[in-house]
Amino acid sequence: MKERTIALGSLALLLILALAAWTQDQPASAEPRRVTVTGEAEVRVVPDEVILSLGIESWDKDLDIAKRQNDAIVGRVLALTQELGIPAEHVQTDYIGIDPRYRNGYYEERDFIGYFVRKSVVITLRDLDRFEDLLSGALEAGANYVHGVEFRTTELRQHRDEARALAIRAAREKAVALSGELDQDVGEPLTIQEEQARWWSSYNAWWGATWSAGMSQNVIQELGGASLLADSSLAPGQIKVTARVTVSFELSH
Repeated sequence: MKERTIALGSLALLLILALAAWTQDQPASAEPRRVTVTGEAEVRVVPDEVILSLGIESWDKDLDIAKRQNDAIVGRVLALTQELGIPAEHVQTDYIGIDPRYRNGYYEERDFIGYFVRKSVVITLRDLDRFEDLLSGALEAGANYVHGVEFRTTELRQHRDEARALAIRAAREKAVALSGELDQDVGEPLTIQEEQARWWSSYNAWWGATWSAGMSQNVIQELGGASLLADSSLAPGQIKVTARVTVSFELSH
């Protein structure tokens, strides 16, 4: 019985060694041959709303006077928005600050200049034909800072999806062109990675509050005319909605 057990054990060992040798002789599954490309697209859209950020600053050595002056200016700006038919929910007081100031430094109690009271009002305007009336009226009412003018589109999601689809199409066209030069065919996509999907307003960049698209596009699509207000000195231009994707395709003969 002992000799039989030893024989069975030896046979099992031989089977294990044979299986290991056979496995080593099998070719490893090769990685699929691939071509990896980047597709970029830009959709230009005429804006349909603008965000105007205004700053109101007043000062006096008497804090109550400085506050009343500031409140009066804010009141005139709010009254202007009502005259222009801007809904109350599109008008927001965004910042309130009071700053005692001294000529030789903010916190040295000598040569007191006065209390500086600041407020910011953010207005969303959907009727762009009234933008110049709003801006000039607000400045005449006493607003003394324009913190930002940002033209936007209310259909941003739709245009982002469109730019992304165009970028993917551009990636496939680029892959076909590159592979064709080497007498190869493009097969199924293996990986897809979105790198960028952003929007950019050139007017807002003038105020220094946005990023700049520094890439060269494969596809540029314009939606709407280049000029929105033909009879106005305002030229908001177009918003640039961009997308960038990297796709790997399988190569086949």
